[in-house]
Amino acid sequence: MVEAMKKVAQLDVGLTVEERNLVFVGYKNVIGAKIAWWRILSSIEQKEESKGSGAERKEAADQSIVAYKAAVAAAETGLAPTHPVRLGLALNFSAFYYENLNSPESACQLTKQAFDDGIAELDSLNQESYKDSTLIMQLLKDNLTLWTSDIPEKGDETSKGDAPQEEV
Repeated sequence: MVEAMKKVAQLDVGLTVEERNLVFVGYKNVIGAKIAWWRILSSIEQKEESKGSGAERKEAADQSIVAYKAAVAAAETGLAPTHPVRLGLALNFSAFYYENLNSPESACQLTKQAFDDGIAELDSLNQESYKDSTLIMQLLKDNLTLWTSDIPEKGDETSKGDAPQEEV
């Protein structure tokens, strides 16, 4: 269609509104597909660049762990186990372990500790933070339930597909 429209456009005659619309549609379809392809390619390249190199990613993760551990130490000395900031910190740190470090064991351990500490002092929770604290504790519980399914059991070294089949 574009080739036919090129020939029409090269004629020394004025184009009608319909002909101009056909030229526009022909080029729009050709260019639109290329633009979509370039946008997809650009998006993929941006994602790859944002991931950084393995060394950069490891360095960022190490710095994050140091910062989280310092924040946890400060929260443990200055805030009650039911304080929303302390619970939120545990929620975020455990999500970091799970999502960024691919460590469901550490994520579950941290989540369980924060949840258990919060439950133990639930009766000392003040009215101001009750709603926030219970909401965050519910999120901790939900994550713990979800993430424990990702931890392989110690005695279960083979998956269901790897189990030996009984001969008949």
